[in-house]
Amino acid sequence: MIMYGIPNCDTIKKARRFLQDNNIAYEFHDYKKQGISKAKLKTWCSIFGYESLLNRRGTTWRKLDEETRASMNQSLAIKIMQQQPSIIKRPVLEAGDKVLLGFEQSEYKSLL
Repeated sequence: MIMYGIPNCDTIKKARRFLQDNNIAYEFHDYKKQGISKAKLKTWCSIFGYESLLNRRGTTWRKLDEETRASMNQSLAIKIMQQQPSIIKRPVLEAGDKVLLGFEQSEYKSLL
């Protein structure tokens, strides 16, 4: 099981605490230190759609100029997510053939 995100994110902290409290082993992939591959982002886009992967509530999204936000498509989204991974909604959890986006305790409980 692999959790993707950035360690200082509050949602990541909640998700990690849930996994630890339930003795679920996982590996943490830090976007800031390890980056994220284009292939991985394409896979996630095929599962969730690029719109769902973009964290539109964060400061990284708000800092994009209006023209970039208005012309967003999957190709541009993937490019921006690679350059600025903090724009990716967090966490992304890969558990075998299941991939979860965001932290919902009920979804995580289904992994137990």
